[in-house]
Amino acid sequence: MPEPLDQFDKEILRLVQGDCQLKAETIADMIGLSASAVQRRLKRMRQSRVISSEIAVLDRKALGNIMTFITGMEIERENYDALSKFRLWAAQQPHIQQVYYVTGAVDIIAIITAEDVSQYDDITAHIMAENPQIRRIHTNVVLKELKIGLFVPVP
Repeated sequence: MPEPLDQFDKEILRLVQGDCQLKAETIADMIGLSASAVQRRLKRMRQSRVISSEIAVLDRKALGNIMTFITGMEIERENYDALSKFRLWAAQQPHIQQVYYVTGAVDIIAIITAEDVSQYDDITAHIMAENPQIRRIHTNVVLKELKIGLFVPVP
């Protein structure tokens, strides 16, 4: 079990979520610790998976206005292992950005990116072919991104 997070850890997490390339010296100056203490804390939080990934967020417009589709998927009610099978399969699909198991009219919400509607249609055909437990896909096309982020508020 990971060590509990103290206020310094939480402040480090707030800062690195905004810019994971901040130098330990910069963080140290901002929060009042030594650079070596910040490095030790970062190492511990990476090893314990509190910090699970550090990524580059790309500007989709710079890549040619990649489209985003929000899909709601219904799975067969009698197929209880469908969710875990889909989760493992989706983890290997680069166009499937996020997957959520939800309550309501659909069982799964997936955020999918594609170059255009035609490619999205190919992706959904592939989803259905590889995952027969999914019986229906409802699609919402994102017209304009108002906010994108994965920032987690640190209490």
